[in-house]
Amino acid sequence: MSRTAKTFDMVKLFAALADPTRLRLLNLMHGREVCVCYFVEILRQGQPKISRHLAYLRRAGIIEARREGKWMHYRIEPPTDARAASVLEATLHSFETDRNMQADLARLGQACCEPQKFVMLKDAPAPISLSANAPPRTEPSGVHVES
Repeated sequence: MSRTAKTFDMVKLFAALADPTRLRLLNLMHGREVCVCYFVEILRQGQPKISRHLAYLRRAGIIEARREGKWMHYRIEPPTDARAASVLEATLHSFETDRNMQADLARLGQACCEPQKFVMLKDAPAPISLSANAPPRTEPSGVHVES
């Protein structure tokens, strides 16, 4: 019996991209690894709801999670399927001109620079840039965010 390579589930990908909260999460993860506590603070939504959306994105095969002590960190893991990777990249690129997505990034920049202003972020690890060679992007707040 021959085994064929598992094909990427494009339906799951499009379903994952069909929710505004999941799109906002992907925007915040674009180019960085982010602790779940930042998502809760930036999106102003409860941790259980955020976790359900993150689980949905994981099942769709486009993000990965890593535990560090009590902290869960999430990052985008582009699919190996070229079609799926192209759809995801186009989606992420579209956020660059979206005012609401840019506002989320500005709030993330503020949270990273002044975590003391955000009660839930006390002792939280700062987001980690995943692209060492990429130039920093300037967000609307003027904060440089590694992408």
